[in-house]
Amino acid sequence: MWILSWKGATGFSASSTAEEVTRGIEAYGLTAIITGPTSGIGLETARILALRGVHVVMAVRNTTAGHKIKQQLIDEIPKAKIDVMELDVASLKSVNKFVTEFKASGKPLNILIANAGMMAPPFSLSEDNIELQFATNHIGHFHMTNGLLETMKNTAQKSGIQGRIVILSSELHKMSYKEGVRFDKINDEKSYNALLAYGQSKLANALHAKELSRQFKEEGVNITVNSLHPGVIATNLARHTAWMRVVFGYIVRLFLKNVEQGASTTCYLALHPGAKGISGEYWADNNISSASGFVNDPEFVKKFWDFSVELVDRTLASSSSL
Repeated sequence: MWILSWKGATGFSASSTAEEVTRGIEAYGLTAIITGPTSGIGLETARILALRGVHVVMAVRNTTAGHKIKQQLIDEIPKAKIDVMELDVASLKSVNKFVTEFKASGKPLNILIANAGMMAPPFSLSEDNIELQFATNHIGHFHMTNGLLETMKNTAQKSGIQGRIVILSSELHKMSYKEGVRFDKINDEKSYNALLAYGQSKLANALHAKELSRQFKEEGVNITVNSLHPGVIATNLARHTAWMRVVFGYIVRLFLKNVEQGASTTCYLALHPGAKGISGEYWADNNISSASGFVNDPEFVKKFWDFSVELVDRTLASSSSL
């Protein structure tokens, strides 16, 4: 549709594909971790990064599926460098194991892409007793990122190449609960609303990027971090409810992006020279966009960061005492 072809300041639009926004880029020598790379936009992102020469570490919950995807990518891109590592972002124990194993591998880390996610399931708790969407979409990635920061900082310093962290949010971050984040009701089943809880977890992604970027700037760290809305895409995120399958599958089909378009903003932020030095922004359609007012409230952003740290620390302390 014509509206998807409107180009912003970057020269790209909603209709641009991941191949188009990275055309001509050679990224040999860079290493990237991507979560959720076995389907949808995660798979397309992994493919494009491998195509451009990046050493891709696929962080997957199902390693059997991960190795199948790895082979498919290598069949298409014989020179691709791809590793498969086990990671369940909904489990802090799994996150700790992944971080420990990655650091022990001695690999550098230039790019970190927090892509894995889930959308609007019935209420349930993770193994750490955290509401599952919040645990999967935010807390696991938050803890993983913090665990890998030392490696990213060292890589950026030694290589002289700016590190990049890319966190997938959603335009639905503007449709969270009225409080933005329900600090005292994260696990409240009685007031749980699947879609608002999804919005809350996606708001968390944007808040995470905003505060981490501020800290990097304050410390003079050569790493950028941005969040993004990939677009409305027909993926298996909507599998949990019948009405969402109807909406995504039929009603708005004409307005949906395909997977190649959906992965483009992620790939732009991960590789394009035009994104160098830009940090703490919320992106959509390969251009800087406007985020929720909560994301632009420094006090709220800091409160949320402290809440996330406390939740992780409390959860880990509880599990270690068992």
